[in-house]
This record gives sequence, C-alpha cells and structure tokens, in this order.
Amino acid sequence: MRVVLQGSDRLYRTTSKVFSVAQCARCELMRLHPWPNPTELYQYYPEDYWFVPEEGTSGKLAEAYRRFVLGDHVRFVLRALAESRESGVVVDVGCGGGLFLRMLAERGVRVAGLDFALSAATAAWQANGVAAVCGSLGRSPIAAESCAAVTMFHVLEHLYDPAAYLDEARKILKPDGRLIVQVPNADCWQFLLFGDHWNGVDIPRHLIHFRTRDLQALLEDCGFEILRQKHFSWRDNPAGLATTLAPSLDPMARRIRRVPESARGRLFKDLVYFGLVVASWPLTLLEAACRQGATVMMEARKRK
Repeated sequence: MRVVLQGSDRLYRTTSKVFSVAQCARCELMRLHPWPNPTELYQYYPEDYWFVPEEGTSGKLAEAYRRFVLGDHVRFVLRALAESRESGVVVDVGCGGGLFLRMLAERGVRVAGLDFALSAATAAWQANGVAAVCGSLGRSPIAAESCAAVTMFHVLEHLYDPAAYLDEARKILKPDGRLIVQVPNADCWQFLLFGDHWNGVDIPRHLIHFRTRDLQALLEDCGFEILRQKHFSWRDNPAGLATTLAPSLDPMARRIRRVPESARGRLFKDLVYFGLVVASWPLTLLEAACRQGATVMMEARKRK
C-alpha cells in the first residue's frame, strides 16, 4: 500500500484526528488506513445523520427540494421494477428518515426500510409512515427470495465487509429481482481537483473509496450481472460539490453541529448554499457526461 492522502472530519467535526487513505499497489483500491474499530467508528457518526423535515415553512420547502432531487432515484428504481416484472417488496438498506421509500409507496410500491440506527428506523416510521427495521442486512427478518428489489444508496462505502451485504442481498432477491447500489466515485474530476477536501471522501466515515471499476468487480464477484449504470444524481452530485467548496454552509452539517444562527442568518446561509448548488450544475453534469461523475449508480441482477 501507499498513502495517497491524509485528512480529518471536515464536515461534522466529530474528531480532529488525522486519518490516512491508502491505495493497494496491486488492485489500486483505496481505503481508510488503518480502519478504526467499530466502537471508535460509531463515535464519528453524529446523531440525526439523515434528513427528517422540520416543522414550519422552511421544513416544507426543504422536503419539497428533497422530493425534487430524489426524483431520479425513484425513476431509476421504477424502471428496474418494470423491466424485471417481479412482484414483492422493495427493501432500502440504510433507509435513514425514509423519504425515498415514502415516495415509492406513493406510487403503489410495497416498501420496507432497514437501518443500523434505531433512531433512523423510528424516524422512518414516524415522519414518513414507512415500515422500518433496526439491524444489519445479515440479521434481518427478510425471507429468502422475497424482494423485488434491494436498494443501497451510499451504504457500501461505510462497511467493513461490503461483499457480505451483497451476498445477503442476493439471497433475499427474487430470481429476476434487481439490486440498485450507489457510491461516491473516486474516479471523478472532483477527487482529482480537491483531494482530501472532496466531500465524497468523508473521512473518517467512508472506509472504502470505490471507483466505477471497483464497484463493477465487487458486484461481479458476488454473483451479479450489471445491467445499467448512471453517473449523475440530482441529490448528490451538485450538492456534493457545493459542500466541498463550503462545508460550513452545508445545511445538514450546520444542524448537526448545532451552529448558533438567527432565522435571518439561517435563511441567508441556505440561499448562498443553494446558489452554490445551482452553480455546480454545469461541472457536475459535464463530468457525468464523460462517465466520471462524483457518484455511480448501478442496477444489477443475479447472474444466471
């Protein structure tokens, strides 16, 4: 291995400890090195590490924006379901507050959520009316070959053993069920430009830094056939670049860090951040068109 960069928690500031990202000399996969043990890693995840709409006008506007940017996730999954023609539940692993599943349910899809955090599963139930279970995929009550689709948005990069999760997903999928995964793409232009300041690195919570070919190899090794891939996400790519440029303006980071601010100051910062997001559209769309977007989403099915 060789160390390619070093950094600390720029976004949530849960620690000032400096971590290294190392690259394997043989396969060139990048990962945090050394990995913190699970007890230490847990401390780097702040409470409410997901979106739940707040009361009032600002909360409604935030939810409306989230619904807009989650639209391409929903469309991607609906197309996969239509092409597979499998019936059954869609399980979102790492469901967070459950808004994505709620949007699928509003379109007539049977859904269920799974999250390692009890408070996230509770929020999915209470805020979005989504049936959610607290636990890991390997210890879930989901029956074998019962799912039309399994989705994992920004989950694999957080895991010590992502292959184990993919193996479990393969077991619970129906014969032609679909797996949809999304991860930050370390092959993107943003990583080349910003290095450890790129939001997709997210030290120390991201244990593995996938490139497109790394994710392809992992899925194939776990018995999947890749059907489709996408390099742009309205939710993640422009906002990721905006957060890279101004992490102190990120609305969720400010809420989690409990930054003291007046209502007027909060609105001003939100508007500046939104302006950065809009200004980020051209670069993020261009890099995605060159298949080097800051995220990569893949649809796969069990290899026959």
